Amino acid sequence: MRALVRSSLGNVVKCFSPQSATPSRFVRQPAVLYSRKMLHYETEARGQPNSQSYRIYFKTSDGKYISPFHDIPLHAEVEKDSDVPPKKMKKGENEVLFNMVVEVPRWSNAKMEIATKEVLNPIKQDVKKGALRYVANVFPHKGYIWNYGALPQTWEDPEHTDKDTKCCGDNDPIDVCDVGSLVCVPGQVIQVKVLGVLAMIDEGETDWKVIAVNADDPDAQNLNSIDDVRKQKPGHLEATVDWFRKYKVPDGKPENQFAFKGQFKDKDFAMEVIKSTHEHWKALMQKSTNSGEIECKNTSVCESPFTCSSEDARKVVESAPALSNALPLSPGVDKWHFL
Repeated sequence: MRALVRSSLGNVVKCFSPQSATPSRFVRQPAVLYSRKMLHYETEARGQPNSQSYRIYFKTSDGKYISPFHDIPLHAEVEKDSDVPPKKMKKGENEVLFNMVVEVPRWSNAKMEIATKEVLNPIKQDVKKGALRYVANVFPHKGYIWNYGALPQTWEDPEHTDKDTKCCGDNDPIDVCDVGSLVCVPGQVIQVKVLGVLAMIDEGETDWKVIAVNADDPDAQNLNSIDDVRKQKPGHLEATVDWFRKYKVPDGKPENQFAFKGQFKDKDFAMEVIKSTHEHWKALMQKSTNSGEIECKNTSVCESPFTCSSEDARKVVESAPALSNALPLSPGVDKWHFL
């Protein structure tokens, strides 16, 4: 029986204890594509695409609304095509897979992100100075050059100073760049192999960028380390550093800096970073650390004081505006910037 790698609802409702540690341009798609069903998760769009009201909410396959930040498990599981219960992958097996919530598809510009300060943490488009935010096309890069997103159940604690970067966290879940060939859609939950990590310093904050590949990608079997990326995709890692260094410059910001002189750290180092951010998330959910403006409401994290009922979660989503026709794109989205 063929094994399927997928994120498991069984793990969504599993308790933890504090001691245990295809569309190419999303913004141009018709509204009919904005409701997407995945293996165990569905997305429900609300509001008006290309406006500040637009949101992508998440729910389980049985219709229960969840937070992609808190209720989707960090670790993926392996399950067979039968009624056999899922099991976690063992460390001795080929790789450990993580769930990744895709926020921004490759080649697109809209800065979509998990809304960490909103109830149920839907995906929304970032807003700066009252306007929707689009990432500039800094030649030769068109939009984002990977599928970009986050690992659920992780948090870069702004009160924790990293021993290597000497900077505090950026108050977000840890970012992921999927360097495979497939193009995803916003809200898609994929399972990824971690390959390495880049330590960006963004305005004095640590902003880790995990380098990973979609386990279902045609490239995945040949990518098992950061060195494999160098061999199989020459220039891609250098382009990644260049992209992160310059992407804010057209907005009048200085170039971003990097720890480790802009060198990528290997898979083992990345795993330790992920483990640390997962522990910080656990403390956040147990109210063991200051959450600030972070919205911690969830439907499944056991022993968390922020857990709410499925009915309360449903009311949150139903209070959002219904999906309507998309507004036209900003005319400056396709502009090139030469630096």
